[in-house]
Amino acid sequence: MSDHFLGFGLGLRTQHFADVLETRPNVDWFEVISENFMVAGGKPKYFLHAIREHYPMVMHGVSMSIGSTDPLDIEYLTKLKKLANEIQPQWISDHLCWTGLEGINSHDLLPMPYTEEAIQHIVERVQQVQDFLGRPFLLENVSSYISYTESEMSEWDFYSEVVKRSGCLMLLDINNIYVSSRNHHFNAEDYLNSIDPKYVRQFHLAGHSDFTDYVIDTHDHDIPDPVWELYQKACRRFGPISTMIERDDNIPPLNDLLLELEKAKSIAQDVFSNTHPQMVETL
Repeated sequence: MSDHFLGFGLGLRTQHFADVLETRPNVDWFEVISENFMVAGGKPKYFLHAIREHYPMVMHGVSMSIGSTDPLDIEYLTKLKKLANEIQPQWISDHLCWTGLEGINSHDLLPMPYTEEAIQHIVERVQQVQDFLGRPFLLENVSSYISYTESEMSEWDFYSEVVKRSGCLMLLDINNIYVSSRNHHFNAEDYLNSIDPKYVRQFHLAGHSDFTDYVIDTHDHDIPDPVWELYQKACRRFGPISTMIERDDNIPPLNDLLLELEKAKSIAQDVFSNTHPQMVETL
């Protein structure tokens, strides 16, 4: 088993701060949204540090805009590095996308055109970010609803090349793969099978909104069966990978998410009992 395997975690959300501190749930680690804590103080920061005393954490950002042609935001990166120095995360992640242009934030995770030019642009920026932060850095695949006529390759080939050339790692969002496969009519298993396991450090699991003709990544539903099935296949392909559940709207009580987390753990145990029997008891 990899030294980087953290087990099974949850996204830390405001609604659960008090419950986490009072009940110390059986969660291996928490993922925090970086931007929510890049402030000087206040109640969220108090809970963050109090919970960090008992659980490992990773930091996950939503506004680095690594694919934008705007210069990297040094003020943002400075605040990000300061937070990382405070809570000492296992790693830091953001999305393989762009979020704005000419200083305007779209507040959305916009996909890239899958071109060689875009790869070169992003690789240079990722290397600058990694040098600045001095910590392991992961890029997450986003869900997408549009495609570019300029694209020269598949999303998974693009993603793989960015990671391989830049030296960063992958946060593989299983739900996003499913959502994009439905929207763009590709086989989600082809995506998984094209990714080199050595680059994958973390999984995201989440729910979505299914409108039959298209699917939107809303993080406001329980994880549906097709995403669980794809997660099972991902476990077979990649082995033990740190796995966490995202829920950002219509947030249920903590115990409901703990039940989902137990399901993720159970699926992994079933897979690893055949592929990694020596580590099942440690899950």
